[in-house]
Amino acid sequence: MPQLMRTSNPALNQQVFRGAGAALGEAMTVQGTVNKTAILLVCAVATAAWTWNIFFLHARSPQAVAPLALVGVIGGLIFAVATIFNKTWAPVTAPIYALLEGLVLGSVSAMLEVRFPGIAIEAVSLTFGTMVALLLAYRSGLIRVTDKLRLGICAATGGIALFYLMEMVLGFFGVHFSAVNGSGAVGIGFSVFVVIIAALNLVLDFDFIESGARAGAPKYMEWYGAFGLMVTLIWLYFEILRLLSKLRSRE
Repeated sequence: MPQLMRTSNPALNQQVFRGAGAALGEAMTVQGTVNKTAILLVCAVATAAWTWNIFFLHARSPQAVAPLALVGVIGGLIFAVATIFNKTWAPVTAPIYALLEGLVLGSVSAMLEVRFPGIAIEAVSLTFGTMVALLLAYRSGLIRVTDKLRLGICAATGGIALFYLMEMVLGFFGVHFSAVNGSGAVGIGFSVFVVIIAALNLVLDFDFIESGARAGAPKYMEWYGAFGLMVTLIWLYFEILRLLSKLRSRE
């Protein structure tokens, strides 16, 4: 069982279900987690649409949505950490996290939409298309979650996280990675690699949620599993958005 609990998603790691224990009453199910994920998606889309409308109603001014985006980033981080450290709060904190992240999604998407018309719907379509394709591949057995696959994805995800952290810190000292962030071959290649790793994390999340259902985890873990899946989906969406913006910049 411990081997089945390994994932690179910080919200879904091998200690989660071990700490939750077995359910005394109604247990976690895959279908229940799917339903909770749908609720979180509705929450995120609702606030994203609201922020999007504010942006375009205020003459497409970034200043109109910047405070909302900041609230979303800081608030989302706070509620994400709270959810990770106290999983029993997930039925409350997970929807709040989704609502806050929607503020960021709507703000960033709207600003990029002005520069690259149609990019938002393309990113949304590719994100959900990727999720459905990988879910079908996982359920059909086409993609098998082995220890080597887990290790590779976890290592790559950790490397990406460390690079982003290093990039942020060095940015304060005027050091920038122009090639990686640019629209050249290196920048596009890097974004393609990150998108692939983010997408593969979905497979680990599917396997993790299924393992939790088999382990008879408590019912509230459906919310926690949905929260972890949302973390990956939001990361994937932003990485696809970044890749598309680089490709559009070359036109």
